[in-house]
Amino acid sequence: MLPADTLAPRERRVQRFLVRGARSLGIGVAIAMVLTAAYGHNFLPTLVYSCLIALGCWFFIDTGRIVAARWMYRHQRDHGAYGQWPGWQWMVVIVLVGTVIGYTLGNAMGNWLTGFNSPGLVDIGDTRKALGLLIFALVPGIAATYFFYSRERLAMSEAQAQLAQRQAAENQLKLLESQLEPHMLFNTLANLRVLIGMDPPRAQAMLDRLIAFLRATLEASRQGSHPLSTEFARINDYMELMQIRMGDRLKPQLDLPPDLANQPVPPLLLQPLVENAIKHGLEPHVSGGRLAVSARREGDTLVLRVRDTGQGLGMASVEGTRFGLQQVRERLAALHNGVATLDLADATDGDGGAVATVRLPIR
Repeated sequence: MLPADTLAPRERRVQRFLVRGARSLGIGVAIAMVLTAAYGHNFLPTLVYSCLIALGCWFFIDTGRIVAARWMYRHQRDHGAYGQWPGWQWMVVIVLVGTVIGYTLGNAMGNWLTGFNSPGLVDIGDTRKALGLLIFALVPGIAATYFFYSRERLAMSEAQAQLAQRQAAENQLKLLESQLEPHMLFNTLANLRVLIGMDPPRAQAMLDRLIAFLRATLEASRQGSHPLSTEFARINDYMELMQIRMGDRLKPQLDLPPDLANQPVPPLLLQPLVENAIKHGLEPHVSGGRLAVSARREGDTLVLRVRDTGQGLGMASVEGTRFGLQQVRERLAALHNGVATLDLADATDGDGGAVATVRLPIR
């Protein structure tokens, strides 16, 4: 049976309904074992009667509860009425009626399967004996009903708590993205302002590319996620934008394996890391350098790297890189609940510079 969090609401409700039926069947088996041990009954026919009566009582009690809850909470627009409790006033009647019907039908089916002629509740001539048998059937019915209700309410409370956590994470993510977009725009405009005073024709070319880049980037930022290929396309646009200003001092490299192209990632995830690499690693470096963005798979983990051959972390301004790193870390935490990570370190391959590594689960 599939985990509940992978199913649609209707499928989850059906699954919980069937689980309660399976547990009721287990109660029937337990009752058959007790009766066999206590009174020396033949186990197989006792098992047949106990299971059929238990399933009958469960079906009519649980169905009655659902129908009553649906009617009482019929004005709710969502499906929350399914797990609601209609109150013990309703449930006393439902348990009593459901037990009588379930016992009667289960006993009748048991007679049909075994060939015996066990009397039902309405067939017993002795009223006291019939009442005792009814009470005997009601006790496990009431206990099971309360147990299932408690489990259902606990599951609903946990589901509501998880929903509240997801909504809080989504709200936090939207806040972080709303902060990131103007930050990226201001950095790009600052670069354009410098270029206007140095080389107006190049500034005009940069402005044209900036308009196209911002249109695509802002459209992507309105989505909850997009393919990794789209993220790399935006990074390529941004590096071409920066090349207008830096010229041959910026040498971009992009490495995206085809099998990872459709992997969903948050929009603008790598943007702050690329900005930091250019602003604090390559631009202050006299000869500029190489900026490589790559993706690879390690088991169930997607590894994204932004590698520059600039001046390295020892010369970079910590204050200058803090915003971008904080944004990426907080977005990863909001989306993946601490599973995803971001690490920033000096490169150790002899070419100098720094490398930022993002690790997040493969979807």
